Amino acid sequence: MKKLRPKRFKGYVKLLGSSLLISLVSCSDSGFITPPTQPLGNVLNTRSSEQHPRFSYEGRYLVFASDRQGKRSIWLYDQINARLLPLPGLNQLGSVQDQPDISADGRYIVYVSEQEGKQDIFVYDRQTSRADNITKNILGEVRHPTISGNGRLVAFESNRSGQWDIIIYDRGLNAPLSLPSQLNN
Repeated sequence: MKKLRPKRFKGYVKLLGSSLLISLVSCSDSGFITPPTQPLGNVLNTRSSEQHPRFSYEGRYLVFASDRQGKRSIWLYDQINARLLPLPGLNQLGSVQDQPDISADGRYIVYVSEQEGKQDIFVYDRQTSRADNITKNILGEVRHPTISGNGRLVAFESNRSGQWDIIIYDRGLNAPLSLPSQLNN
């Protein structure tokens, strides 16, 4: 076994110390505006697992999945008012809601749920408080939905053909569009 020479050893220690100091200095909270974790309540972060965050176009709304209240559900955080918004009719009892995405102005939320015995993709309209299952006729699994900014198109993964493919679903010309306020001017 080779012995370390004192000069080399001091050099390694000095290099390790410098690397550690640089790493610690670069771990600042500069630029972060995340509110601190709090017990359950009308807040963004809790002691529960919070996952799959997605912003609306202008960054006002943040949709995410959380295990708060004992089951996986979808939550919507209004960053301007720093509070959670109600989503009546979205989180169904006895089922799991996960993997959300949100349209440009926050009107539509797309997500995965097991409400009808298998995982399906649902589109929730915040104006009508109604969720529509868009994959009830697809055999196979579905996952990772995303919605276009205007709320018309939904893309997701499906293994209906025996391999994972990307599926694009068009909600149609008659679907009310979701547009950010800046684009309406």
